[in-house]
Amino acid sequence: MNSSAKENLNSTPDPSAYLPVAATVERVTKLTQSDRLFTLKPEGPSFALYDPGQFIMAGLPGYGEAPISISSAPMPINGRIKSLDICIRAVGNLTNALHRVQKGERIWIRGPFGRGFKTADFTGKDMIFIAGGIGIVPMRSLIQQVVNSGSFGKLTLVYGSKTPEEILFHGEMAEWAQNGLDVRLTIDKPHPAWKKGANVGVVTTLIPKIKVDPKNTVAVIIGPPAMYKFVVYSLREKRMTDENIFVSLERRMKCALGKCGHCQINSSYVCQEGPVYNLNELHGLPESL
Repeated sequence: MNSSAKENLNSTPDPSAYLPVAATVERVTKLTQSDRLFTLKPEGPSFALYDPGQFIMAGLPGYGEAPISISSAPMPINGRIKSLDICIRAVGNLTNALHRVQKGERIWIRGPFGRGFKTADFTGKDMIFIAGGIGIVPMRSLIQQVVNSGSFGKLTLVYGSKTPEEILFHGEMAEWAQNGLDVRLTIDKPHPAWKKGANVGVVTTLIPKIKVDPKNTVAVIIGPPAMYKFVVYSLREKRMTDENIFVSLERRMKCALGKCGHCQINSSYVCQEGPVYNLNELHGLPESL
């Protein structure tokens, strides 16, 4: 176990981290048949400032709670967060119950948790955002912050989905493109709704078409675990080094405080040391990719 993991396990969490707080639903947006975007306003003390890539625990009394990525860029007012977005896919008892929550009703949240992206470390660099499926949800928070800052170099989004209907935030991508983001989309197989000449194939089929300055480019990968090693291989083919490649690992968190061990990967606790990792940090964690 590395030193940071020991520090996390031996430290005493803030008592409030165990206690959920009520959050009022300000808006519900249907993205797909299975996905809803919720804009939440935490009640009482304003929500703590977070980094893109961090997550919350969200739930309802009688149904439990689940880890949900924050899907909006932090927009602090006097150092605190007044509202945030989360995207929920209906896949089980809790998430289906959350889909039934309407505007003006409340859900319960804890957080923010985990380690996110420190965008200040990427200032002035080109960035490649590589997302697969629902991986665009936590990626949206990072993209919003980077695009809105105007402090970075060339920005490229590579996003793969199974079908056109499953592409999330399609409308927002046009706005991102107007603000300098080069958006490149692909779907897994041919589809009648997919425009003629648009790319078809897995997300890695788009990477060879991107011009990369390996010394001045940061790549961020978020998506299904099966895609990671193939994307990393494609980036290494572009002569990118591991120190410039970041991933967000999907492991089901349960306590979010590094106590239950449910999200453990070898010696690392994803809810504490992740979900964002630099690829160099994963060399000693063979179970990670």
